[in-house]
Amino acid sequence: MPKRNDIKKVMIIGSGPIVIGQACEFDYSGTQACKALRKLGYKIVLVNSNPATIMTDPGMADATYIEPLNLQTMTKIIEKERPDALLPNLGGQSALNLSSELASAGVLKKYGVKVIGVQIDAIKRGEDRGAFKETMNRLGIEMPKSELAFNIEEAEKIAEELGYPVIIRPAYTMGGTGGGAVFNVEELRTIAARGLSVSLVGQILVEESVIGWEELELEVVRDAKSQK
Repeated sequence: MPKRNDIKKVMIIGSGPIVIGQACEFDYSGTQACKALRKLGYKIVLVNSNPATIMTDPGMADATYIEPLNLQTMTKIIEKERPDALLPNLGGQSALNLSSELASAGVLKKYGVKVIGVQIDAIKRGEDRGAFKETMNRLGIEMPKSELAFNIEEAEKIAEELGYPVIIRPAYTMGGTGGGAVFNVEELRTIAARGLSVSLVGQILVEESVIGWEELELEVVRDAKSQK
């Protein structure tokens, strides 16, 4: 892929706190991105709330901000640094969610920041349970029966119609955080409340269970020209 001459400065958002067994890959990938992009001549602005990472080491980026990963802080940093592009997909769920917030709030458009590496609407299709379901239906890909819920009462009604057990899947969370399998209404109330509280948009998907089915996972990578 040729170097983009319309971009001089790139902002990278880190993943924030790292817990044992999770998210260290974001630090590694972010560090490699800093090295590769600087080697190509781009200036790097790095934002991460976790100082105990390799990517926040001195000299890894041209400007490093160890600040809270929220809309207000990011807006101030973007206003000051004026990056040409934002690379969000190396910071995991935290960076993806924050990029969506920045786009929705009009911050990226206001300061002319391009999003590279992923499209904002693709984040929504992947993280918003309703948008993902619509995309799969449009492509003709079969999925377990499910409905969206925005409160516990709606979740109870959907679960009753589908029959227990059901799976609770919150929107915009990493690795199934806040969700789980429920086998009765008491468990449903607990997990649905938890899922709604951690979801960025207060949304959960109540899905019929396929417990016992064999799971096969396939990952495919392609570029903007659909080259696999």
